[in-house]
Amino acid sequence: MAETADTAQTAEAADRKHSRTAAKLARQIGAFAKQHGGAEGQLAHIGQAGTRIVLVGTDGGWGDLVAPTYAVAQLAAEQAGLTLHEDFDGELAARVKTGPYEWTRMAGIQVGGPANPAA
Repeated sequence: MAETADTAQTAEAADRKHSRTAAKLARQIGAFAKQHGGAEGQLAHIGQAGTRIVLVGTDGGWGDLVAPTYAVAQLAAEQAGLTLHEDFDGELAARVKTGPYEWTRMAGIQVGGPANPAA
């Protein structure tokens, strides 16, 4: 019986932690949306690291956040009122605006562009 109580307490603690994490992510999503005139997103599993919340602003700005689980990512998106897309393609991907920084980084990694200082 004691094991059951310990398990229930552990599950409650995990639920509280996930709720706090989702609330923090929702605030960050809200701040991003405010800065970019609104936002939409997509959730992507990234293995054991969790779930990536990809954000695309109305102005074409983009960013991402990482949640520990898909459920936490969904809860954060729901709390923030974020419209989610099934895939990151088509209309959503077309709205992403990239600049010289992104192109330099992609070229540096892919085709012999400037060296990546983090490497």
